Amino acid sequence: MKVLVCGGGIAGQALAYWLARGGHQVVVVERFGALRATGAQVDLRGQGIEAVEAMGLLEAVKSKLVDEPGVAFVDSRGRRRATIMANTSGQGRQTLTSEYEIMRGDLVRLLHDATKNDVDYVFGRSVDRFEQDEAKVVAHFSDGSSGEFDLLVGADGQGSRVRRALLPAGTPEPYRRVGIHMAYWFVPRIASDSNIRDTYLALGGRMIMRRSHNPDETQVYFSLRETSEEASGIHREPVERQKRFWADRFRDAGWQTGRFIEGMRDTPSFYSQEVVQVRTNTWAKGRVALVGDAAHCASPYSGMGVSGALVGAHVLAGEINRHPDDLPRALANYDTTLRPFVDEIQATVKPRLLRLGMPAGRFGINTFLTLTGAATALRIPDLVARFSAEDRGGMWQLPESPEPA
Repeated sequence: MKVLVCGGGIAGQALAYWLARGGHQVVVVERFGALRATGAQVDLRGQGIEAVEAMGLLEAVKSKLVDEPGVAFVDSRGRRRATIMANTSGQGRQTLTSEYEIMRGDLVRLLHDATKNDVDYVFGRSVDRFEQDEAKVVAHFSDGSSGEFDLLVGADGQGSRVRRALLPAGTPEPYRRVGIHMAYWFVPRIASDSNIRDTYLALGGRMIMRRSHNPDETQVYFSLRETSEEASGIHREPVERQKRFWADRFRDAGWQTGRFIEGMRDTPSFYSQEVVQVRTNTWAKGRVALVGDAAHCASPYSGMGVSGALVGAHVLAGEINRHPDDLPRALANYDTTLRPFVDEIQATVKPRLLRLGMPAGRFGINTFLTLTGAATALRIPDLVARFSAEDRGGMWQLPESPEPA
């Protein structure tokens, strides 16, 4: 088949990898003018690790891993009150930090290197609209051109335009909001920035994370519990307005906030988003399908966003490669096979527990730090991780390789 993939991120490139190996002609269009090899640190867990291994890229991923041995909870003076180490035993489940932590840009580049000789990449172009019938889908691009394809796949992220066009007119975005917002950016690393990720809880349902991925840079994350219209709308405003919002909300938070806000001013790496899940019963219609966050964003707090994208691409490509002459059957099987896994990873995000982990008052913060400190002193998180029978994807089994026999 001739397949158009809209979006050159992790899900889109992973899908292109397997479809190209299935003998299909694959075109990936990416609205940015070049490979978008940016972004903060991401992790691989459970079935996501298996999906990378099936692609033959596990050793390449290991060569790019970020050294983050654990996660510490600190007080306003920077004193570590509790530290949860990564589970490197090779059994059980990952803890707050994974054994496989990698910068998003490095993973994107690895996928691109694995596909660039077999896939046609077109940068600086997006799909403005499409129409389809039983025989084809016609995509109309942002540069005024158009093309006919056998299949169009929207791999264009949480705010997918393909998904919006696929759903009936007037349908609200299928977002499950959890009442949390997040921003991240990079600042210069200083001597006190260790490889342990520091997490700081501030009054008012605010959280700051600091993690360092190389000798020169440190990542900063601000998270905020807020349900106002201003908070939900700020992510669509100009970047300078977003930065003012986050600076105003965190200026009095304490710890190293002053340093982080100062570093926000001129950073080119700033990104702001609302934490949501994408929940829709429609992953495909006719000759158009969705994959990755466009289909089932689980949110950053699931720890399975990237793994979910890789697994979704694995399943979709596998069904297409096994049934290249029966697209309706392939897309129906994709939904039936993947849906239990998606339900599992989305269920790990429980808004009430997230709110408990971001207390608004001093008593709640002190209680959280005290209980977490006691648990780590007794090695409870380590023991739970090592002796868990499953990771966050549950007992769901990754299907066989999508590559045709």
